[in-house]
Amino acid sequence: MPLDDNLFDSVFANGSLHEWSNPKKIFNEIYRVLKPGGLYFISDLRRDTNLFIKWFMKIVTKPKELRPGLVTSFNAAYVVDEVKSILKDTNLKNYKVSKDTMGLAITGKRIYC
Repeated sequence: MPLDDNLFDSVFANGSLHEWSNPKKIFNEIYRVLKPGGLYFISDLRRDTNLFIKWFMKIVTKPKELRPGLVTSFNAAYVVDEVKSILKDTNLKNYKVSKDTMGLAITGKRIYC
């Protein structure tokens, strides 16, 4: 990203992790642009979401032309252990990966160096 180091107090990303071609690089960029002590929150769908919930989300998605994209996004999404495996090789060390009904969340604070 063409941004200075230590620029932001927080970074937020929602629904895009499964689209990142190189998540390790993006996580390291998040670390780079965060000020020491800065907070981050990344959320996305989770591939292992309950089948009933996936079906329900598909049915309620309007317009119906968006439904194939939702299915593709679920199929491309990560599970918690995959995200933890990716994060362990990044500069983000103070993180928590949790799951909820249909997604996952990565939260943390950039530690002071």
